[in-house]
Amino acid sequence: MTLVAAAIAGLLAVYRDADVAWGWFALSALGIVLAHMANNLMNDLFDLEVGTDREDYPRNLYSPHPVISGVITRRGLATCALVVNALCLVIMVVLTVARGWPIVAFALGGFLLSAAYTAPPLRLKKHGLGEPTVLIVWGPLMVGGSYYAATGTIPGAVLLASLPYALLCTTVLMGKHIDKIPWDAADGTHTLPVILGEAKARRVTQGMFVVFYASILALVVARVLPIASLLVVLSFPVLRRTFAYYSQPKPDVSPMPNPVWPLWFAALSFLVTRRAGGLFVLGLAIGAILGW
Repeated sequence: MTLVAAAIAGLLAVYRDADVAWGWFALSALGIVLAHMANNLMNDLFDLEVGTDREDYPRNLYSPHPVISGVITRRGLATCALVVNALCLVIMVVLTVARGWPIVAFALGGFLLSAAYTAPPLRLKKHGLGEPTVLIVWGPLMVGGSYYAATGTIPGAVLLASLPYALLCTTVLMGKHIDKIPWDAADGTHTLPVILGEAKARRVTQGMFVVFYASILALVVARVLPIASLLVVLSFPVLRRTFAYYSQPKPDVSPMPNPVWPLWFAALSFLVTRRAGGLFVLGLAIGAILGW
């Protein structure tokens, strides 16, 4: 999803006929991928420290937790997080020298939201603010920041264009948090689905899918996005199946082979995000090449 966000930024720059410095764009793309890596490392570290991640928690059931599984020590995990964050800092300094202080705002904004997502005392995820954080990070910060690094400008239209795909990314987190309601509610982790309840959270996520397609259409009409962006409608078959599953409670057991069980809705959201996101990038590429 992070690579797609970078691709959206680069293709928007070409479509808008901006003066692109591809070297700085490539460095910014590497930077946001490393930032995502650092986020995952810090999440595993902080959730372990506060007692959220444990052997019976979904994080350790669908994928081995690096510390709980014995792959690495807590000190080793903290060291890895520190090293990756240091690499991000170096990239931020280089891009700041090349492009100016707005790079600091993008980079520090992403770092602070990333750390506060799970780290005390804020723990945004625990207070229903994790989902809006993903919308901001995968939209204005990642796409907008990469666009600025590539072009030295940040038009408001680009920030608007960053939101539809960021909304798709947010549906993946919504799905994951719906899946984890039984564990999170018991732990006092008030994610947005815990606050809303499973049924309402499923409806809200369905609404987010609808808003994604509607916003693509609106931005095409407003000439912010190329007409070819409407290729996202080819993902309707995947959306239709996902919508049907979201209309029902989570099954007790997965009705199909599912390597990430007990995640269910998260995987369904990811299928839509992967298909629609890929088609969105294809549409932007056509728009960048042909101008429509």
